[in-house]
Amino acid sequence: MSDPAVALNLTIATRESRLALWQAEHVRDLLQSQGHRVALLGMTTKGDQILDRALSKVGGKGLFVKELEVALEEGRADLAVHSLKDVPMELPEGFELACVMEREDPRDAWVSPHCAGLADLPPGAVVGTSSLRRVVLLRDMLQRLGRDDVRIEPLRGNLDTRLRKLDEGQYHAIVLAAAGLKRLGLAQRIRRVFEPSEMLPAAGQGALGIEVRAVRAEVRDALAPLAHRPTWWMVAAERAVSRAMGGSCSMPLAAFATWLGDPWADTPHLRLEAAWGDPEGRTPVVRVQADTPVASLAEADALGVRVAGLLRAGGAPGPDTGA
Repeated sequence: MSDPAVALNLTIATRESRLALWQAEHVRDLLQSQGHRVALLGMTTKGDQILDRALSKVGGKGLFVKELEVALEEGRADLAVHSLKDVPMELPEGFELACVMEREDPRDAWVSPHCAGLADLPPGAVVGTSSLRRVVLLRDMLQRLGRDDVRIEPLRGNLDTRLRKLDEGQYHAIVLAAAGLKRLGLAQRIRRVFEPSEMLPAAGQGALGIEVRAVRAEVRDALAPLAHRPTWWMVAAERAVSRAMGGSCSMPLAAFATWLGDPWADTPHLRLEAAWGDPEGRTPVVRVQADTPVASLAEADALGVRVAGLLRAGGAPGPDTGA
């Protein structure tokens, strides 16, 4: 194993949005505090360029990471920092998730200049979101309020672009990840947060994942002090649900894990909730949960597979039935 005390010269590949740069700079500062010398390589990905179509129609969230992986493969960068919910469930051969950092707020945020919540929307209001998961969960809440008049419309672009579209009046409200708003000092834009019991978060939401080439043991060692075991095991369980379901951003799937008691105990107890909704709204949302003692990444993964089975038993389609 490489000596983690050895100072390295490292380059971080990152998207150039303000949020992505904040995330990369955060990792840079932590690595520099460990004695490493760190530079950033800013890049524009296809996911940033294609803004007129839903991600589910043009290749999924993997569009946000492919160019960064190419930079790693070509040796122009040593690591890539991602919002974990944007990272495909299966990484290309030769790449690995070397570090998962402590999670920020995983919840979804309601952002609106005039409406305190769904019930306050005016007749015919428009709510914006880029996520199929949010679409099905919002639609479920609206139906329970008897608000079939509210339209849910696509919303693409980086965080600043989405807020600008809201401020220009294109939407009455938008739903964003609370973590991104808080990281950029925009928590004051949050009108309210959705508790997981209302809107279950996406797998990995609020967590940062760092990707490296599998052969770069010295980089993996340098990242070890940044890793947060309780978060890593939580998101491993969540991502295992999506992987077992054949999930991508074309599947309206939520998965969210919480610790029951002390996550640093010898055998901590993990609860995993998941939800799936029909994009066309033809069937009710399927919601399931399970909990078990977890003492390794493999056991967290097994919990995710088990919960995926519960979803399929409840009527959600699996990878062989189409999503």
